[in-house]
Amino acid sequence: MYTKQALHALGVKDELTTEQKHQLDDLGYVIVEDVITEAQARAMAEEFERLHAAERDTGGKEVHIEPGSRRLSNIFNKSPVFDPLLEIKPVLAAAHYLLGEIKVHGANIRDPVKGYGQQQLHVDVPKHFDDDWWVVNAMILFDDMTLENGPTRVIPQSHKWAPINVPVVNQGDWEPSPLSPEDAARVPEDLEAPYPGELLVTAPARSAVILNSSGWHSGTRKESDAPRRLIHLTYTRRDLPQQLVQLDYLTRELYDRMSPEHRYLLEIEPPKDGDGVLRHPKREQRGWWN
Repeated sequence: MYTKQALHALGVKDELTTEQKHQLDDLGYVIVEDVITEAQARAMAEEFERLHAAERDTGGKEVHIEPGSRRLSNIFNKSPVFDPLLEIKPVLAAAHYLLGEIKVHGANIRDPVKGYGQQQLHVDVPKHFDDDWWVVNAMILFDDMTLENGPTRVIPQSHKWAPINVPVVNQGDWEPSPLSPEDAARVPEDLEAPYPGELLVTAPARSAVILNSSGWHSGTRKESDAPRRLIHLTYTRRDLPQQLVQLDYLTRELYDRMSPEHRYLLEIEPPKDGDGVLRHPKREQRGWWN
């Protein structure tokens, strides 16, 4: 199987308009509303609360525990409620448009608590050259994202700039190069300070905020008690490693309920003799996660 074949079977066709593709290319992000139903958003939010109540301070342990944020990882093995996230056509289309051959990279639910959520400006992944895109991040909102409940901060067009503050665990075979004077001038002294031209993303529940993960972005401080539950559903190229290796956590229940196309996109078929080794293995974690 290959990506276009899998997406065709899932009914993914011309899901992005010319303007949406232009936004991805030029700005590095696009917002698409109404990608899940009200009932799905409510069910996913409730399931997150149920699962997080059981995991509490260990929530997200399969990937990253973040003090000050409620997290949940390995979601597809824990509940079928989240399965519709694997069929959001604009997200699949955007990932295929930017990356080509794709697979699920990670799926983490994140909700900062009041007073937390602030992050430094960073990119999730590096690049070896212009338009060497590694990961697409779709933030799918279960609640409204407002200026008060910790909106994501993005710097439009920064995916075209040099990578900054890349988490060590995501660097693969990339090594930082000396910055050009132009790129060096863009790097702020304070990575948490407001940045010229930044956008604080606001969007209604059930939207997908689709980011090129090579763009500069960060979480911001949550100033209210209002929930801001969302999933970071990420896709990567098939030659790159997953953030969460789905095969390592695979349950029989998940495998049996997935279609061949879903199994392909999750990369949960056992490897066959002769399968290649991933080109960019993850490095030992010495830094921080998004």
